[in-house]
Amino acid sequence: MDYWNLKHKKVVIIGGSTGIGLATAAAAAALGAQVVIAGRSKDKLELAADHIRQSSGGAVETYELDNRDERQLELFFAAVSPFDHLFTPGAAYVRGPLTAERDVAISCFDGKFWPQYFAAKYAAPYLAESGSIVLMSGAFSQRPLDGGASYAACNGAIESLGKALAVELAPVRVNVVSPGTIWREGQEGTPRGDHFKEYETMSLVRRTGYDEEIAHTVLYLMTNPFTTGSTLFPDGGYLLR
Repeated sequence: MDYWNLKHKKVVIIGGSTGIGLATAAAAAALGAQVVIAGRSKDKLELAADHIRQSSGGAVETYELDNRDERQLELFFAAVSPFDHLFTPGAAYVRGPLTAERDVAISCFDGKFWPQYFAAKYAAPYLAESGSIVLMSGAFSQRPLDGGASYAACNGAIESLGKALAVELAPVRVNVVSPGTIWREGQEGTPRGDHFKEYETMSLVRRTGYDEEIAHTVLYLMTNPFTTGSTLFPDGGYLLR
């Protein structure tokens, strides 16, 4: 069986215009998938679609979508149905300590947990029985650092949600990808860039990850028909240091 094959499959990615979402969309298109990418910025979506077409020659559709709006999610899935696989990396939040203001404390759940919860809810009726959902959390769930209690809790909740949905939505498969820190260009000399350098000392492979490496993990979760209810940690060994 050719597991690395998405021909005649439709893959929907919310947050597919940048980063891990874009890398996954391009990789899925290269494997023959019809790709749908959704995000808040029309300009970024158009640039992403051009990149996907040029890199893979694959078919791609774009939709403007605010995944924090439950009604928009409901209408979006009705519009793109039916489909085979869903990936939900799109998130917007800030991280802060326990003493942070309420808006900071709830931002991860508002911008990362509930959007994925409701995406799964409204996607489920339109998914092929042989299809899958891949949610995204983060390795901070298992190895939190100082100053991010609500962020750690949110990622842990997403991982628990993945297990629960694998049971509830079977035979549709549901899994979670939980990356470590991922490299971003142009961050040298910034606080985020300093965090990247720090991560090199916390990773067994002594570097941050790359979007394409996480995309590879997501494609495994989409294409392996015997994997469900799992959380994979492509983190370079961050959890073991």
